[in-house]
Amino acid sequence: QVQLVESGGGLVQPGGSLRLSCAASGSIFSINAMGWYRQAPGKERELVAAITSGGTTNYADSVKGRFTISRDNLKKRGYLQMNSLKPEDTAVYYCNAPSVLTAKGVYEYDYWGQGTQVTVSS
Repeated sequence: QVQLVESGGGLVQPGGSLRLSCAASGSIFSINAMGWYRQAPGKERELVAAITSGGTTNYADSVKGRFTISRDNLKKRGYLQMNSLKPEDTAVYYCNAPSVLTAKGVYEYDYWGQGTQVTVSS
């Protein structure tokens, strides 16, 4: 069984920074892409940023230049550095692994973390 656990959320003032972490555990050989999504109250979940196993990244237009996604393949961790935070960044942030190759050589799909709350407010 694969688990993703996010951490690093909290309350921050506008203009501040936070760094989210996503720790993957379980019978994992490798993780392909990793992504960060967010969901604000009353809104649909949206992709914030994604990164392939090779390090290619893409970002939502709303966070380009402010957020940076990264990963440590050996530690099986993903990160989202969020700078110049705005009130509209307030949401629950989720880590996603669309496909995971397990130690048994079997692909498993679409794992999500439980989410971490990010609140940007003065």
